Amino acid sequence: MLNSLDILGSALTAERLRSDIITQNIANQNTTRTADGGPYLRKNVVFETRELTFNDALSESSGGGVRVKEIVENPNALNPVYDPTHPDANEDGYVMYPNVNNADEQIDLIASLHSYESQVAALAVIKAIASKTLTIGEGV
Repeated sequence: MLNSLDILGSALTAERLRSDIITQNIANQNTTRTADGGPYLRKNVVFETRELTFNDALSESSGGGVRVKEIVENPNALNPVYDPTHPDANEDGYVMYPNVNNADEQIDLIASLHSYESQVAALAVIKAIASKTLTIGEGV
């Protein structure tokens, strides 16, 4: 039972971070200059599984689930927009805008939220099972 909670907790934490990164991407979709000097680059969250060995399962130690392996910057091309009056325009008059597509980010955010909701639903099922387990011997 505790392993199930640990696995669900890891998934909830990972999806929460994914949602935060997507929100950061949306917030910076028009940022042409960052602290590094260039335009904002879209970030993606990379998940990896946490291995659950047979011995881990027997000993009820932490294992299984998912974790964030890394957050990577998306290498796709930036979006050039002709605006010679913009302070960040290059010598040809183009401003390089982030490689963030609002529609893609919205779709990713919806997928992340659905995943999060399904984990919460699974958590409710585990809670109900644990509650029923505690009442098994009451009528005896």
